[in-house]
Amino acid sequence: MNRPQSNSFLIADPFLKDNSFKRSVVYLCTHNDEGSYGFVLNKKTDYLLTDLIPDLETKMRIPVFTGGPVGLDTIHFLHQLPDLIPDGLQLNDELYWGGDFNIMKNILIDAQANLNKIKFFIGYSGWSAGQLNTELDEKTWLISPSDNDIIFNTSEEKIWKKSIKLLGPGFEELINYPIDPELN
Repeated sequence: MNRPQSNSFLIADPFLKDNSFKRSVVYLCTHNDEGSYGFVLNKKTDYLLTDLIPDLETKMRIPVFTGGPVGLDTIHFLHQLPDLIPDGLQLNDELYWGGDFNIMKNILIDAQANLNKIKFFIGYSGWSAGQLNTELDEKTWLISPSDNDIIFNTSEEKIWKKSIKLLGPGFEELINYPIDPELN
């Protein structure tokens, strides 16, 4: 996969130093001529969802991830619960973005949701028209097919390495590259 497309992973090059994206994996929700939009999957914040939504009265400890450096005053969610949360945008056969926010809150309050099927983000990652293609030409990102198991069932510490493995055996040596090669 040489060019980005909706429903794919952008995997940060091992030497990318940008703190927003260092060793990150972005799930690319949309990519078209107008731009691209997605969420960083492996940058957990110190917040719980109840810190951000004060009227969410649940005892579940629901982590929140930094989806990217844009719109840090917004909350987004990816999920595999279309029967419980209507009106989400279908991204692949089993993955949805957003949906009815009040219904989502109610299923969390009633503890109906499997937390391995929903993930919350502050902000998002966005690129204007042509910007992501320029970054790809600069070798900032590697592209792989997405994997719902990585999105929902892989700890944030392992997402980057597991995503690199999706690229095939020729890329696995990247896993062991130091974060800062100048320290070697």
